[in-house]
Amino acid sequence: ERGRMGWQRASGYNWRALIEADVSRWKRVIGDGLRSQTDGRQTTEVAIAAEALNRMLDLGCPEYVRIV
Repeated sequence: ERGRMGWQRASGYNWRALIEADVSRWKRVIGDGLRSQTDGRQTTEVAIAAEALNRMLDLGCPEYVRIV
């Protein structure tokens, strides 16, 4: 393809934009950095933060119900 849309598909720009949005969401909700100093505690902190973020996102997702 030609033009901007072709460039976006060829370069993977759309995926980068989605990842940037995810990182921005993480930083807004969780914060810029980790508070723990050791690797084990950082792993635990990231797991807890990811679970909290996933729960918040699930609360915002609509539930679709088929009306018959």
